[in-house]
Parts: sequence; C-alpha cells; structure tokens
Amino acid sequence: MRTGVIVVGAGPVGLMLAGELHLGGVDVTVYDRLTAPTGESRALGFNRRAAESLDQRGLLPRLGDFRWGPMGHFGGVRFDLGMLDENHSGVLGLSQARTEEMLGGRLAELGVPVRRGYEVTGLRETPDGVVVAFEGPDGPGEDTAAYVVGCDGAQSTVRTLAGIDAPGRAATRGMYTAEISGIALRPRPIGERLPGGNMVVCTPLGDGRFRIVIHDRSLPPDPDPGALTFGEVADAWQRLTGESIHHAQAQWLWACGNAAGLASEYRRGRVLLAGDAAHAIPPLAAWGLSAGLQDAVNLGWKLAAVINGWAHDGLLDTYHAERRPIGRQLIRNAQAASMLYLGDADMDPMREVMGELVAYKDAAGHLAGIVSGLGIRYDMGPGDHPLLGKRMPPDQELTLPDGTRTRIADLLHTAQGLLITTTGQTAEITPDRTDRLQVLTATWAPGHDPGLDTVLIRPDGYIAWTSPGTDTPLTDALDRWFGTARTTVTTDTVTAQPAGR
Repeated sequence: MRTGVIVVGAGPVGLMLAGELHLGGVDVTVYDRLTAPTGESRALGFNRRAAESLDQRGLLPRLGDFRWGPMGHFGGVRFDLGMLDENHSGVLGLSQARTEEMLGGRLAELGVPVRRGYEVTGLRETPDGVVVAFEGPDGPGEDTAAYVVGCDGAQSTVRTLAGIDAPGRAATRGMYTAEISGIALRPRPIGERLPGGNMVVCTPLGDGRFRIVIHDRSLPPDPDPGALTFGEVADAWQRLTGESIHHAQAQWLWACGNAAGLASEYRRGRVLLAGDAAHAIPPLAAWGLSAGLQDAVNLGWKLAAVINGWAHDGLLDTYHAERRPIGRQLIRNAQAASMLYLGDADMDPMREVMGELVAYKDAAGHLAGIVSGLGIRYDMGPGDHPLLGKRMPPDQELTLPDGTRTRIADLLHTAQGLLITTTGQTAEITPDRTDRLQVLTATWAPGHDPGLDTVLIRPDGYIAWTSPGTDTPLTDALDRWFGTARTTVTTDTVTAQPAGR
C-alpha cells in the first residue's frame, strides 16, 4: 500500500493529526499496535489552547457536556483566573477516552482508515518515501508512505527506529493511578498533601466512579505497569490515608515514574514525532496531552502543504523550530510545578511566596499563560503589534459585507489560512493560493476590534502578519507560509462565507 502519511499511534494526538492531514487533502492511514482502545484516561481534560484548537475545527461541541475550570493553579498554588483580561480556563473532568472516542468517530466519518493490531517493527527511508515494516493480524508486511509520524507515546518505537534520542531526567519516584467504583470517597481533586512529601488525589467522575492517584515516596521510581495489582494500590491508599478501598472494583490500573525526556529532533528526514513521542513528562494537569494536540495542529497543515507541492521543504522545518522550544519549556515547567506540588514541608515557604505573587495580575497572567497555552508566541519576523506571533482569539468576531457575523474559529474549520482586510485596500493573492487561503473583506464586530486593518492568520490560528505592526511586506509572509506566487492578481474586494466543513 502507498499512502501520503502513516501516523503511528491511535491516541488523541495521532487521531487529531490524521484529521488535520485529511483536511489538507492528504491520504493518511493510522496504525496502532493495540486491537482496541484501552478505555484508560490518564488525562482528565486539556488546557484552554487545546480546547481552542478543537474549536477551530468545529470539534468541541462533539464532546458534549463538560466543565470549564474557573480557578487555575501552578503546582497546587491557586490563582483566580477571573482577574485576567482573557479567559484561560481549561476543560476539567473530561476523560481522555471520551476525547479519543470523539476523534476516532470523526475519522470514521471522514473515511480515514485506522488499522488496529498493526505493530511497527521497522523503518527504511528511500529517496521519495519511507517503507514501514509491521506485524499485523495476518502476519508481517510492509507499506510505503511519503512520510511517517510517530505519535506512539513516551517509549516511541518510531523514535527508536529513526535513531532519534530523547535525553532527559531519570525517574526518582513512582505513582499509581486507578479508576474505581463501588465505594464512596472524599474528593481531593487538586490533591491532598501528606507528611513526607506524599500526596493522594481523588477526582469524582460521576456514576459512582473515582479516579485516584497515589504519590508515595516509598514506591519504586520506575514501577512495572504490567505487574501492578489492585491490592497494591489499595494497600498504598490505606497506608497514606487510613481508608480501606480494598472492596472497590477497579476498571483499570496504571503505574509510572516521573521520568522526563525531550526528543533531540522533531523531524529527521521523512520521519516526524508528535505528542509524548517528542516530549514525555509525568502526568500533570493534562499538560502533555494539551501540548500533543497543539503539535498535531501545528504539523498537519505544514506536512499537507509540502506533500501537495505548494510549499517548500523548509516549511516543514518550522515544525521543529516552533514546537521543540515549547517541548523544552513544557518539561521545565512540569519539573517546577512538580517540586511545588509534591515537595515536603520544606517547600512551604516557596508556596507562600508564590501565593503572594499570584495575587498580582501580571504574575498570575504569566503562570496562566504557561498552564493554558495562551502564552505561546512564535517568531514571525520583525514587528511590534502585540498579537504578532500569538494566536488570534477564536471568539473574535467579524461582520461580513452581507451583514453576517462570524467567529474566527468558525472560519478555520477547513484548516485554510485567513487573510482579512477591513480597509477595502487591495490584497495580493494568486489563483493558486485560493485552495489554501481565504481572503475576506470585512469589519470587526463592535467590541471585537483588535486594532488591525489587515491580518494574516495561519491554519493553526496563529497570526503571521499584521497591518499595522509588521515591518516586512505582506508578500513575504504569503510566500513563507502559503507558497511562492507564480502569477499575481489584484482584487479590490474578495469576500467569503463562514467555513463550514
């Protein structure tokens, strides 16, 4: 079989990436070594920017009812999100299994194949593709793709086969996680700190189910998840809390350590990495999942552009240039938050100082930007507009010439870029760019004016060029992100209706 991209790993990141590639017009197939989803939910929700990324593709309503978190915390130090100018609240209590089910259902509707029970065993790069060896339900085989993306977790087979190292920090302590039912427990959703640097977490999931996490310094730093029994989990819970949960029923168990690692390369030739395969951190407030979903949205349109031939190979290199620094910050921030969160009484003075600092709006805003992902800013070149390189708020509204009001998020459903002008001045485009770029003449709705006459927004929602505020010509930004123009035409008024795929 020959396809455009093989995505290895059918978790949320791999499924999201496959959907992005399909929107870009690329044939994509997902491989996963498991014959069925595990149903486990190591993450309960995701941050604000990940939610916005789903909203930009019209996927957020597919998740049904969920809760937004009105309070933020960094390593257990709480701060009030209500004092900030932007909404940084994330999605709380939403099982990873539910997110995965939604994304998998979407791929089924789109006709994107997910081949389960296919374990990748080898990679061989050729001048025009990658040969993928696998062990499948019918035995060994080989397929060929133009590119392969490893979304296959912290112990990534793709990363190993590609020869990409992932240096980091070895585990120093272990933790147990379980989803249980048949018992009533006192909620401890952010965690209850116990003497000796120990902690227990208990999150109600509804329908009599609870997610418990045990941070016990006496646990082995790198436990074997396959050997864990519920008796060991119940013993550890009772040792720390004095409560017996031995008569509860366990839906699933998991053990892990607090090791962290960052891939030295997010791309090597025709092999790329995303999610935990690129940046592995201990489970913490769904930070890893949130970053992985944003990896997928950053990579998908770029990889599709290169495969479709309208972008040069250098566009694909910007994936590593933009996302690896985010991965490095993710690991640093997770380590800092874990020290605050799981440290013993010696950390109390630091917690008190942090508590005083986050009473100030600027300090709370900085930490909120880390946790929510809204603080991300990519290098788009010289310019002084405060939004350049940041994401365009998806709830920003435009009024189109026919009087229709629409949100930026709704215009990004097709994963095309947006060039918006409010002045009626000409915008230079080419017929060849209309398949990847919507050009709109519109006005900002009352109360939604960001101070921009013209703005270029990439398919991932980030602002690549502004007027006023950018020191380079618009044509440079168009060439960089949307392909070099062959024949320039000028249009005085180009309108579009809200995207609706």
